Amino acid sequence: MGALLGLVFGLGILLVWRSGSRRPATRPRPRATTQGMRERLIQAGFASVSVAQLYGVCAFTGLVVVLLVAAVSRSTVVAVAFACFATYAPIALVKMRQRQRRTELRAVWPEVVDNLVSAVRAGLSLPEAVGQLGSRGPEPLRDPFRRFADDYRASGRFSECLDRLKARLADPVADRIIESLRLAREVGGSDLGRLLRTLSQFLREDARTRAELETRQGWTVNAARLALAAPWAVLGLLALRPDAVAAYDSAAGLLVLLVGGAVSIAAYRLMLRLARLPEDQRVLR
Repeated sequence: MGALLGLVFGLGILLVWRSGSRRPATRPRPRATTQGMRERLIQAGFASVSVAQLYGVCAFTGLVVVLLVAAVSRSTVVAVAFACFATYAPIALVKMRQRQRRTELRAVWPEVVDNLVSAVRAGLSLPEAVGQLGSRGPEPLRDPFRRFADDYRASGRFSECLDRLKARLADPVADRIIESLRLAREVGGSDLGRLLRTLSQFLREDARTRAELETRQGWTVNAARLALAAPWAVLGLLALRPDAVAAYDSAAGLLVLLVGGAVSIAAYRLMLRLARLPEDQRVLR
């Protein structure tokens, strides 16, 4: 009888505990590295390419290079060294394209703001003013704004469509413009035109100053990159003669390549840090 009462009491405690509130299940957040690489792909104009596909291309490129260099030079160490550079090459291409596209968009954002100001002055609503950029805005940005117009016609939810537009653009300037439009839509106000005109003037001045600085430092950065790539270009020419690179298959040769690679990477990172201009960060995600 006592055992039965203990069993019933235990089942009651279990049922009470199971009926309590539970912490709601949360979706796992993407890793910071994955999210950052995804934004790089979007800013580079490769929005249709996923991060997994990019890493797959990196692995495939490295595998192809290691097989080709090993077949030509007959040196495993040299082949692995060039494969490491080849593996990073697709990511470097994405970063280079990202910088180029940022430069291109930096010149057209003032035009976007001017079109919004003109549309608001003409009496268009904010959704119509944003949507018309899909046909009258700058050519590099027409597709995201055209998709915004399609989303708004389908749902009619301005705030959610702005969130999708912000994710497609993934740009700090676009974040400021979109949040200004959202604030004007929700609380109203007559200062939207003045705010957009001030933002347009600031963007033009920033683009002009940054273009002058990039032009002045371009020769120095390119010369530093050439000096960094020269030793590895010489090693690539030596790899065409298997007898010339046979020494690198020893422990001493491996140490030379490891030290040379570490020095090259450290020098390249230092060069980028010294030549880096301040970039806007996405604080209004």
